[in-house]
Amino acid sequence: AIVHPVDELSLAGAINAAREGLITPIFVGPRAKIDAAAASNAHNIADFEIVDVPHSHAAAETAVALIRDGRADALMKGALHTDEVMGAVVPRATGLRTERRMSHVFVMDTPAYRKLLFITDAAINIAPSLGDKQDIVQNAIDLAKALEVKTPKVAILSAVETVEPKLQSTLDAAALCKMADRGQIRGGALDGPLAFDNAISPEAAKTKGIVSDVAGDADILVAPNLEAGNFIAKELDYLAGAVAAGIVMGASAPIMLTSRAEGMISRTASAAIAKLYRRAQEQ
Repeated sequence: AIVHPVDELSLAGAINAAREGLITPIFVGPRAKIDAAAASNAHNIADFEIVDVPHSHAAAETAVALIRDGRADALMKGALHTDEVMGAVVPRATGLRTERRMSHVFVMDTPAYRKLLFITDAAINIAPSLGDKQDIVQNAIDLAKALEVKTPKVAILSAVETVEPKLQSTLDAAALCKMADRGQIRGGALDGPLAFDNAISPEAAKTKGIVSDVAGDADILVAPNLEAGNFIAKELDYLAGAVAAGIVMGASAPIMLTSRAEGMISRTASAAIAKLYRRAQEQ
């Protein structure tokens, strides 16, 4: 279900994902605006289903209802704000909530790094508690494993690599690592606190004397809060030439959530990731 695809970027992303065999799109939004966007960009959407609703808010609610009714398996954000999409997703009675805390994961292909980087949470949880971070970490591990990372290496980020009582993110990092030791977080190898440099650079980790399977080789970067995660992801995107896909985990269906400024490649990659995750769920 493609929510409010009334501009070139969101429409082209969905159409390209369909051409690649990743999705069968159902466009949900004002039909006149969808048709106008298609016509102005020479897109043929005659073969695609359109569910006509009056505005973006109704589009989000209707798209969620399509998933709840079994007519759609995933949701893709179009030309509307994240808050509108999540506003329809979050309600317990009518949305897509599960017992797991929902969180966003950027999957980034960065030329400067030798493998995919999973960055979380940069879009939903503003100031996550320790309990929230437990789910955020588990969500990211589950996604990485669906993308065939056998044992994801999880770096819990802070400004420093030692536990500092006055810096809450270091306390959370230490607690999360112990939770993994006790089986409260499963499937990954955790270490933290780690600063950004020694999470991704073997040289930085060696210089600082950090002996760890995760340091210098992280798959997943867990930010202490939304601002930090958002900065990391967008800096890699705009300054390091990364391609960023985005997906919300912890809901009853995968939610493709990219910035409204992201182009077709990012939206297509998000569809591919959602498809891989959905396949892993079904196995």
